[in-house]
Amino acid sequence: MKRLRIWRRWFTRRIGYARLVCLALLIGFAALRVADPAPVEEIRVRTFDTFQRLDPRAKLAKSPVTIVDIDEASLAKIGQWPWSRTLLADMVSDLTKLGAVAIAFDVIFAEPDRLNPDVAADSFRNLDEETRAKLRALPSNDQVFADAMRHSRVVLGESGLSEPRADLDTSLPVTGLAMLGEDPQRFMIQFPGLLRNTPVLEKAAAGRALLTIRPERDGIVRRVPMIMLAQGVTMPSLSFELLRVITGTDTIFIKSDQAGIKSVGVKGFQIPTDANGQLWVHFGHRDPTIYVSAKDLLASDVPSEKIKGKLVLIGTSAVGLNDIKTTPVSPAMPGVEIHAQVLESALTQAVLSQPSYGIALEFFAALALGILVLIFAPTFGPVTLAAIGALFATLLIGTSWYFYAHYRLLIDFTYPLLSTTAIYLTLIFTSFVREQAQRRQIRSAFGQYLSPALIEQLAQSPEKLVLGGEEREMTIMFSDVRGFTTISESYKSDPQGLTTLMNRFLTPLTNAILARKGTIDKYMGDAIMAFWNAPLDDKEHQLNACEAAVDMLERIDELNKVREQEAQQGGHVYIPINVGVGLNTGTCVVGNMGSDLRFDYSVLGDSVNLASRLEGQSKEYGFPIIVGSKTALAAKEKFAILELDFIMVKGKKEPEVIYAIAGREDTAHSGRFQRLRNLTIEMLACYRSRDWEGALAAIERGRRTDDAGALELLYNLYEARIRNYQNNPPPEDWNGAFALLTK
Repeated sequence: MKRLRIWRRWFTRRIGYARLVCLALLIGFAALRVADPAPVEEIRVRTFDTFQRLDPRAKLAKSPVTIVDIDEASLAKIGQWPWSRTLLADMVSDLTKLGAVAIAFDVIFAEPDRLNPDVAADSFRNLDEETRAKLRALPSNDQVFADAMRHSRVVLGESGLSEPRADLDTSLPVTGLAMLGEDPQRFMIQFPGLLRNTPVLEKAAAGRALLTIRPERDGIVRRVPMIMLAQGVTMPSLSFELLRVITGTDTIFIKSDQAGIKSVGVKGFQIPTDANGQLWVHFGHRDPTIYVSAKDLLASDVPSEKIKGKLVLIGTSAVGLNDIKTTPVSPAMPGVEIHAQVLESALTQAVLSQPSYGIALEFFAALALGILVLIFAPTFGPVTLAAIGALFATLLIGTSWYFYAHYRLLIDFTYPLLSTTAIYLTLIFTSFVREQAQRRQIRSAFGQYLSPALIEQLAQSPEKLVLGGEEREMTIMFSDVRGFTTISESYKSDPQGLTTLMNRFLTPLTNAILARKGTIDKYMGDAIMAFWNAPLDDKEHQLNACEAAVDMLERIDELNKVREQEAQQGGHVYIPINVGVGLNTGTCVVGNMGSDLRFDYSVLGDSVNLASRLEGQSKEYGFPIIVGSKTALAAKEKFAILELDFIMVKGKKEPEVIYAIAGREDTAHSGRFQRLRNLTIEMLACYRSRDWEGALAAIERGRRTDDAGALELLYNLYEARIRNYQNNPPPEDWNGAFALLTK
């Protein structure tokens, strides 16, 4: 003890708890950067926006892109949108004659032309039958448009939808894909539905692509997906598909790894993307010189040099057609010009990217600066420290700007700056929070034994540390590891390893309980006893207990996956950890129990004993979570509840219906669980009515289903009982209850 006190004095004098807190803060900021929540990301992207406003992409002397603009003047002269497809066919033919390399439509033609001749034949009044027949014999406007597209290279736009379409035509052509590395689909921006053009147009197009541009949370377009997934179909963006068409490539190449998509490419072009396949667009200011009005094109009033050798995008700047976006450098840019800017960036290789080593640089800067502050901050005065802080901030901002201005790399300086500032402020205010720090230390010490809620209550009301208790309805939990003796024997020569293992599985189980307002009563080797609705009221104690039980199993599954990988890498035997849980709700006595010198906050009552018995039966019934009837009744709307048995527990006079929790609400509504539930209900009904043959037949039918494995232990248990009852029938007053012989 004396040596420990000496060590603590040395630690306080030389290092100090404030530095330890700051070190934890440094680690916490690193975890925050990895998690990258919305506020952290927004600070970062706003910084990149500032860079683009300070140094936007320079205007090209001769842009490779021309936009045919369906502008307000064109709508005023030609009429409201949509225009006749014959008019669009004329536009395509005129552009092709003027030497356009390829054409892309930033509009969708999802329905047949409302001005088709056959529509006119059926719509106009006072037409004679001969005229109607002549109209019906004419080719449709859509066919005329399709024929014009076949004589050119045209990419049609499609749109991602928030709902799937039942009438999606899967026979239409799609772009070929070649993938290098991990399957990229799980990383792509996804849309549940896909809106395509009419089939006659789709089949005539040289390419098909998604024109959807999705702004980020703040409404600004910074990144444009180069590859997306819409209703199960992998689709390129409009600009990227246009690149594929002009290069004559049949296939798009996608490189990805476990972190996400790295790049997309076609012959002659490799475009770096973020993990979701999005290109950071290096925006320039709006460029009116690349626009030509659609009315001028149709009037043959466009110089040939505006079209010849160009990639032509047909879109709109009309406000009424609602395709105006906000970019880092422009508050109102037509969506079609964003596609044009992507094309210009790709063709001139003036793209932005976040290098894979960028996060490593950010982590290194945050770590180095944080450690420097930890070492030197307490020894400097506030003025000197402020000057050094300003120097560090300038260094970080300058480095980030250097990478952007010279290499077009996006390196974030806000994370190390925020991390270092937080550490600095923590050290500055340490002297003002010493009392609070002492309280946290006390709470931390008691936290090894009591729940956080109880600690807080006792801290506010110390008079509660007296003997006695109160009666209230509570939900009790017992959990235990199945086959722990076998696991322990594998650590016979490594007792320290067994201790480590126990901590590894008890920690997530404990966290699951505490996260759902539970109180840990005690640890009994590998077993845990916990309860809900004390010391603080919890109106949903049954639901919280059930949620904690399901969460415990999920956390153990995650731990088992990690242990299995460790066993494979270490070449030792892997024994999975399986946990059984018993839950029961009832009236109990809870309070401080023990002697005047030593007492614990605990719970007593018949319901506690039943919870313990239910946990012990989980291995017999084949379900890891077994609950009493009161718990099941309260949780039936939120969890997949399956009736198991009507039992008489040893030492109790009244029988109890027991249930299994097979999952959460989504599981309860699944077809698989419904089949399991119906099979069990049928089998139990026959069993309790003494229809042994019917019960055996139900069991046999259940075993022939695809889901039989989940009920195998239950089937075996009931089959053994039934065989016994066939030879030794139960008494006439038998009510279906089965007396458990073991605890």
